[in-house]
Amino acid sequence: MKLNSRHVSQRWVMAVMGMLGVTMAYVMRACLGITLTQMVRPVVVVESGVTSQVHHDYCPMPQSSSRGHSKSNRTNIAEDEFRNRFDWDEKTQGEILSAFYYGYIITHLPGGILSQRFGGKHTMGFGILSTAIFTLLTPYVSYMGSRPLTILRFVEGLGEGTTFPALCTLLAQWAPPEEKGKLSTLVFAGVQIGNIFSNFLSGFIIQYIPGGWPNVFYFFGVTSLIWFVLWCLLVYNDPNSHPFISDVERDYLKQSIGSLERKKDLPPTPWLSILTSWPVWALIIVEAGHDWGGFTIVSDLPKYMSDVLHFSITENGLLSSIPYIAQWVTSILASILADRLISRQIMTVTAVRKSYAIIGTVGPGMGVMCASFVGCDKMIATLCFTLGMALMGFCYPSIRINSLDLSPNYAPTIMALVNGIGCLSGMATPYVAGILTPNRTVLEWRLVFWIMMIVMTASSVVYGLFGSGELQPWDDLEQYYLKEKEKAKRGLPMDERLSIVHSKSIEDGRQSNN
Repeated sequence: MKLNSRHVSQRWVMAVMGMLGVTMAYVMRACLGITLTQMVRPVVVVESGVTSQVHHDYCPMPQSSSRGHSKSNRTNIAEDEFRNRFDWDEKTQGEILSAFYYGYIITHLPGGILSQRFGGKHTMGFGILSTAIFTLLTPYVSYMGSRPLTILRFVEGLGEGTTFPALCTLLAQWAPPEEKGKLSTLVFAGVQIGNIFSNFLSGFIIQYIPGGWPNVFYFFGVTSLIWFVLWCLLVYNDPNSHPFISDVERDYLKQSIGSLERKKDLPPTPWLSILTSWPVWALIIVEAGHDWGGFTIVSDLPKYMSDVLHFSITENGLLSSIPYIAQWVTSILASILADRLISRQIMTVTAVRKSYAIIGTVGPGMGVMCASFVGCDKMIATLCFTLGMALMGFCYPSIRINSLDLSPNYAPTIMALVNGIGCLSGMATPYVAGILTPNRTVLEWRLVFWIMMIVMTASSVVYGLFGSGELQPWDDLEQYYLKEKEKAKRGLPMDERLSIVHSKSIEDGRQSNN
């Protein structure tokens, strides 16, 4: 059955392609984390002399394999390979990893404005295309030095910064209220899938494909170019402009969502109302806490497994991907449960969003702390990371879609603000980790994880106090969609209808503050 057939649900085609797009964005973002362990020279632990006094902070080296060399990433590297690696210290590596987020934050707000004005299809498509091109250039630029690579990663971030605001625009156009949780979770599941593929495939490619680590960037860059072609062919900005959508699906979406061209006549963005909204700032703060933990894991988990636990590159790739598999499964199950809790009126939208956000931020912090305290036990440490990341899956049916709850009309702009300001933590975490772990010891990494837990827990407290899942008074509900109660009022004069909608919005806004 063709994807452009009228018998195929085009909103699910959009969701699947959106999920694959997020996957491409994240494999290109995260692959440097594990690849960097094979690009730079390892720290060699000397068991005698001055360094022996801190040797107890290091995990013991694994026994040599039957082939007569250690599986560790720190020792027994062939001299030629060692010479070909880059002599970049932890601080330099942190700067390289952080550079992406400096660019990422800059294009969030422009991405939201562009997608709101011109639609999400091309805004996202060209963002991923530019990131793919720069990913293909990464091996060449790496040999030019750490500074050119830092600049390249910054430019990659510029391209990818439009991704989430553009997707938010598409979801607002394509996702009916009763399917918003499922469609959004499917799209954002690309985050976990991208991290899974990034870690697992990177380790496999480096170990088994001749040519080593440059092949990682070539593979993911070319794959993203293929996705871009399919995206241009299969995805459209809204149901009204889609040439292959069935009349049944178009009518269903029009009834559920409302005017399919609502974005064209939106009033100016109510910046003052948005920037003085407690629920918006609570969402920004909890997103920043989530991002602090998420970016710490994405950027530094492969390094921790390589430098501290001494996993080989293939073990590193496999075991670094397991926590994201658990997170993916949890996010899907949590979204199904959330939709049922809301549809059956067991819990309000606000209660679901708050409880899920608390679980999804406090849980991962506790997980990584447990991993640091079990020390050198590889399997238990991996289990702790896995359990912590599994709980982070609760964030996706909560804070990831909360902007759609607060303001369907201005969700792209709010998403841009939330992700953009939240990503300030992404700029800091790799650099902070690099500064705090010059010797790459267990105790140094424990401090990194303590900071992560404190930041995530504090942000969840703020969201628990001030967060909301209700429509805010400054959103123009009339142009977005009319719920069933408002639909019955359509026979009234326009002024009276707008008054009813406005009153309903104010009531919802007051409830959100209680």
